[in-house]
Amino acid sequence: MQSVQGIDVMTSSKKSLPSSQKVFIKWALLGTVGIINGYATILMYSRGELAFALLTLILTALALYIFGSKKTYAHRYIYPGIAGMILFILFPLAYTIGLAFTNYSAKNQLSFDRAQSVLLDRTFQSGDSYPFTLLDTEQGQVITIQQGEQLLATQAFDLASVGEQEMALTPVEGVSGDKAAIKAIIANRDKLNLLELQLPGGDEIRMSGLRKFAAVKPLYALQDDGETLINNETGETLRPNMDVGYYQPVDDTGAFVGNTVSPGFVVTIGSHNFERVWKDDGIKEPFISIFIWTIIFSAGTVIFTAIIGMVLASIVQWEALRGRAIYRVLLILPYAVPAFISILIFKGLFNQSFGEINMVLESIFGISPSWFSDPFLAKTMVLIVNTWLGFPYMMILCMGLLKAIPDDLYEASAIDGANFFQNFKRITIPLMIKPLTPLMIASFAFNFNNFVLIQLLTSGGPNMIGTSEPAGYTDLLVSYTYRIAFEGSGGQDFGLASAIATLIFLLVGALALINLRFTKVAQD
Repeated sequence: MQSVQGIDVMTSSKKSLPSSQKVFIKWALLGTVGIINGYATILMYSRGELAFALLTLILTALALYIFGSKKTYAHRYIYPGIAGMILFILFPLAYTIGLAFTNYSAKNQLSFDRAQSVLLDRTFQSGDSYPFTLLDTEQGQVITIQQGEQLLATQAFDLASVGEQEMALTPVEGVSGDKAAIKAIIANRDKLNLLELQLPGGDEIRMSGLRKFAAVKPLYALQDDGETLINNETGETLRPNMDVGYYQPVDDTGAFVGNTVSPGFVVTIGSHNFERVWKDDGIKEPFISIFIWTIIFSAGTVIFTAIIGMVLASIVQWEALRGRAIYRVLLILPYAVPAFISILIFKGLFNQSFGEINMVLESIFGISPSWFSDPFLAKTMVLIVNTWLGFPYMMILCMGLLKAIPDDLYEASAIDGANFFQNFKRITIPLMIKPLTPLMIASFAFNFNNFVLIQLLTSGGPNMIGTSEPAGYTDLLVSYTYRIAFEGSGGQDFGLASAIATLIFLLVGALALINLRFTKVAQD
């Protein structure tokens, strides 16, 4: 009887919460998540981060729908995967494509309102400047100005609690106090900038340097239409040029004249970045050259690594070869060493002045190739290094595929008197090429974007001459895009870089579709 009661007690203690409480807790959690993310969305939208606000809204709405509806109960287990795909794949892709249709660059990063406020904050010196001294007195801080032979001073104030305010300067015989050091002025510069001092004649002066006050006025004045600016120093009229994303002076007819005024703002320019790729000769010619070299580099790497890997896999699995295990380990070692270490070692080996490769070539053949300055030799060097880095991977794949070939075929060919090379040509290659094709296409797509090798080995050099954007003979499309984005001669042109990145995505996407097609054929 006691055991039965014990079981009842244990059972009652493990009873779950009532369904009404479960529903309340669930909706309380969902409501909290919705309120917090909703507030974050509004905050991001108010700061002009429309893309991130939209992303947060989509993820939050999707989460509330999936976790709040009984119909979508099963989808809650795959929500983290869906959210990750949206956050790390779809959003960066859509954001990059969106940038490709804008003028976003180092000079055009701000919104229109932010760029306008930066211009309105600019000032210019409209009158004489006066040296000043900051004194620490018993009553507080005092600022003294020397106007000709007359000494002017403010009333004592507390610098620590000072705000934006006007203070009158009055003539004095002298002020007793300790002169503040320059480091004290630097430390309190923000506070001193808030002060507006009024001279006896009525002129107002502000801090214009670490040791002087001057009559300072706003450089630009905003007009009633909320867009037009007047340059108070020159009298020029400026209006926003929405075609280029800058404020620019206009003439009496409203036509834009003169130079643009930085900072610029982000505007949509349509397909202009894509048009530059095939209309600007300084971009089109290096782009075509780099595109062709990228195809050659990727295809050449795949072909060389596949051939070498297949041959070596056949050799190390040849039963007549002694010490096959040792050869396998030695040939796989390049794959075990981190790629960046191997690349930097090869960079030293190919050094034109002190590299071991040139030392050997010069001692044997009397030649010292310019690996890093000659375009053809630089490309050859890149292919050699990448083949060295890639053949162990292909060898491992081929070793696995060789195991899948029935031994009966080799035994039958041996009865017919076939040798090793005939077996390799008639049996090994035909049976391996079909399952190896999708892997070779994947390797091609990887090498198409092999940024690390180019950046560490040659940095894209030797550089091409006469290009609008920095470009090199060994640059791949991905490294060319990087150089445009971060090393552009006219500023970091993220819009153009995004356009080229979009083209790369389309090309690699097409390769992925081809890969899927070949994979399906291989499975069939």
